[in-house]
Amino acid sequence: MKVTIEKGLKIIEDVVEKKGLEIVPIEEATGRISAQNLKANFNLPRFDNSAMDGFAVKLSDAGKKVKVIETVLAGENKEIILKENSAVKIMTGAKIPRGSEAVVPIEDVTIEEDYVTLPKEIKKYANIRKAGEDISQGETIVKAGEKIDAYTIGVLASQGYSYLKVYKRVRVGVFATGKELKMHYENIEPHQIYNSNTPVFYSRAKELGCEVSFLGSSDDDKESIKELIKKAQDFDLLITSGGVSVGEADFTKEAFLELGTKIYFDKVEIKPGKPTTFGTLNKTLILNLPGNPLAAALNFEIFGRFIINKLSGRKDIYQNCIEAILKEDIKNRPGREVVIPGFFDGKFFIPSQKKGPGMVTPLSNSNGYIILHREIALLKENTKVKFIPIDFEFFSKEKMNIYTL
Repeated sequence: MKVTIEKGLKIIEDVVEKKGLEIVPIEEATGRISAQNLKANFNLPRFDNSAMDGFAVKLSDAGKKVKVIETVLAGENKEIILKENSAVKIMTGAKIPRGSEAVVPIEDVTIEEDYVTLPKEIKKYANIRKAGEDISQGETIVKAGEKIDAYTIGVLASQGYSYLKVYKRVRVGVFATGKELKMHYENIEPHQIYNSNTPVFYSRAKELGCEVSFLGSSDDDKESIKELIKKAQDFDLLITSGGVSVGEADFTKEAFLELGTKIYFDKVEIKPGKPTTFGTLNKTLILNLPGNPLAAALNFEIFGRFIINKLSGRKDIYQNCIEAILKEDIKNRPGREVVIPGFFDGKFFIPSQKKGPGMVTPLSNSNGYIILHREIALLKENTKVKFIPIDFEFFSKEKMNIYTL
C-alpha cells in the first residue's frame, strides 16, 4: 500500500504501543520518559529565608540607627521575634525571624559596633525568599510522558525522591544486507562500497536514547536474510535498508513476508525515499528504509524517530516546526511530497546544494529539513517555511501541520 507522509505517520501512531515500565534511581533517569505523575512533598523553600547576607529589619525603621540583637546562620533554627528599633544579622539561606519585613544587604548599611544605620528606603519583603515560592506542596513536579533531564532530577532530589518509574528503553536491532556492501571494518574490492546506512541507524537510534544492537550482515539471498530477521524477535524495532524495490536481487521484503510479517505500507509518496516499508512481525516493529543513504536517513528522521517517540512513552510525540525564511528559490516538480535538507541559521533556511538520494554528505552539513507539499512548484526567496530540526528536539503534544505550503 502506498501512503502519504501524513497517512504513514497516522498508521504508525495507531499501531505502535508504549513500552513496559521499570523503576530506576533518579541519577540513572536522564533521558528517560516518566511513567508517573509526582507531586511535591513540601514547599520549596520550606521556610522564609534570606536571599543574601544582610540584616532582617522592620520597614518602620528605615533611615534609623538600630541595635543588632542576634545573628542567624544558614541551617540554624533559632526562634527570634523581631521588634522595632532592632535588627538581626542574617546569612544567605538562613531562616527569617518572625516579624521581619525585609532584608537589607550588608553593603547598604553603616555598621557601628552593635548598631547599624539603615537606608531611608526599604522595599517590603526585599531579599526574602518566601516559603513555597519555587514549589508549593502538592504541586505536580513531574508528569507522565515527560522526558527527564538533569534539571528535572534536581527538582526530584529537592523533594526527597530517590527512584522514578519510567518506560523501558526502546530496543532497536539493525542489520546490513547486500553482498556489494561491506562494513567499514572490512576490506573492499574496487567494485564494492562501504555500508553507511547501518552505522547511521545504529548511531542515530543511540542518540535518541535507544538500546541498539548490530545483528550482522547478510548476502543477497532470502535464507541469509531470514536468519538475521529471526535474531530480531526480541527487539522492539528492527531497522533495515534496501531490498524492498523491484530489483532482481531484492529479497528483503520476500524474506519478511515469508516469516509472517504484516505490512501496513510499503511505499510512500515522497522524494527521496519512496520504497519505505512499515510492518510488524509478531511483537517486533519493522521499518525497512531505502538503500540510498540520504533517502534512508531522511525517512528515518520522519518515520523512525516517530516510532521511537511513540514506543518510549513520551507525550509530545508530534513533530513541531520552526518558522524560517527561505534564503533562495526552490523549484519543484509537483506530485510528490519532497524532503529538502538544509541549514537553519536562526533566521534563514539555506537548502543543501547537494541533495541526491544516494549522497552521504548532505545531512552531515545540515541541521534539519523542510517538507514541500505535493502541490508546490516554486517557493520564492524570502518565503516563510516550516523548518524541522534534526540537531535538537522540538516536539508537541498536539499534532502539527508540518508541510510548507
